[in-house]
Amino acid sequence: MNKKAIWLIIVLMSAALIGISIIQLIWLRSSVQLQEQNFSDRVIMAMNRVKDRVVEDDKLREKTLEYFENNKSAKLFSTSENPIANFFKSKPSREIERLRYELSSLPSQIDPNRSLDNLNKDNLDLYIAQELKNQGIDLKYDYGVYSFNQESYSIINGNYVAQISDEGAYSGVEAVLDQSTAEYQVDLFSNELGSPGYLKLFFPQKTSWLWSEVLPSTLSSILLTSLILFCFCYTIYVIFRQKQISEMKTDFINNMTHEFKTPIATISLAADSINSPMVNTDTQKIKRFAGIIKQENRRMLNQVEKVLQMARIDNKDLNLRIVEVDLHEVIKKTAEHVKLKLKSRNGTLSTHLEAHNSIVRGDLTHISNMVANLLDNAEKYSKESPRIEVTTKTVSNGVEVHIKDEGIGLSKESQKHIFDKFYRVHTGNIHDVKGFGLGLSYVKALMTAHKGTVSVKSELGKGSTFTLYFPFKESD
Repeated sequence: MNKKAIWLIIVLMSAALIGISIIQLIWLRSSVQLQEQNFSDRVIMAMNRVKDRVVEDDKLREKTLEYFENNKSAKLFSTSENPIANFFKSKPSREIERLRYELSSLPSQIDPNRSLDNLNKDNLDLYIAQELKNQGIDLKYDYGVYSFNQESYSIINGNYVAQISDEGAYSGVEAVLDQSTAEYQVDLFSNELGSPGYLKLFFPQKTSWLWSEVLPSTLSSILLTSLILFCFCYTIYVIFRQKQISEMKTDFINNMTHEFKTPIATISLAADSINSPMVNTDTQKIKRFAGIIKQENRRMLNQVEKVLQMARIDNKDLNLRIVEVDLHEVIKKTAEHVKLKLKSRNGTLSTHLEAHNSIVRGDLTHISNMVANLLDNAEKYSKESPRIEVTTKTVSNGVEVHIKDEGIGLSKESQKHIFDKFYRVHTGNIHDVKGFGLGLSYVKALMTAHKGTVSVKSELGKGSTFTLYFPFKESD
């Protein structure tokens, strides 16, 4: 898959995710608005029922008082503290029903302000609680009866409020409501001339309640959207990673083909020469060509062995022969072979073996190969006259080996992938660097197998320093 197709998929998927997120937000907002509208409708319905019950109580009270006024019934007032109750007990049920009918059909001739002033706070408090409960509303609320005549609240939360000064101070209860906080209101005792006041209602926890109602769907939406986003990001990462691995494998195959092509051609040429009539009678020439064939064959076997070693490491089929290894001796022997290459390039290799204890437990062959790989890279990726330093020092519970060069260095991006299999650093103008990109991944895998670590510090154009850490106590 080419880069254009990958980026097209990224753009389309990003647009789809943004669109889904916007739609989710719109649905969430609509859900909150629908919940709020439903809540408001139930509150208004409850308040209208409260209004009807209060007005009905007031008409019954006025009609009863009018009856007492006309009949001068002293007995009712003297025998009970509740003359209205005695009045209804003294009347037949049919007459009570007729009286209720007359009151419901009678136009309001009561002074509205007087009705508002005589409003029973206990009944009002009971009616509001009952009607809200009937509507399924179980939230903390504040309510008040606002009088236009007084320009203030006469009842707040079941308590009468008396204004005691012109500055608006109240006695008996704190005025917790104002015109802005009371969300819901209905007229009380309204007639053709208007209304003397409002019944106002406010729910302090309304917003949190509304969000709690949509919280499950909101969390589900966020969770699913986040899951889709994670899968999308991970898929893009895998695509780019697989593309990178594919490119590295292609590079590896090309390098391997090139590495094998040269020795195969050399072996073929040497074999043809041996079969030549001019050579097959010359013993010295036959030995020389046979030596070339053996040398090139060994070269190919070494390349194949590197690939097989990485395959065994990947399959967890690596058997280490753990013995006591003297790192100083390994470095000295490996350095002697590298110095021969450096001599032809007018380079130098210096060693500073400062570790007090250089004995570690590990596989001698693999440890030697790791040091050789790092020294070989230091030589290959250096320009004219390579300068290489190898230093050892004792650290906490182990030994560190530092291999420093003054080569082309590594970019920050290369340092992230330098230990990946098949990864090869772009060498710029250096075109003669050969390899499969397996050397550093081999070092990384073997250091992990030895319970050690490998790290690199590098600056582009100024060289690199590789550090191997070997622990003292490594079990078999």
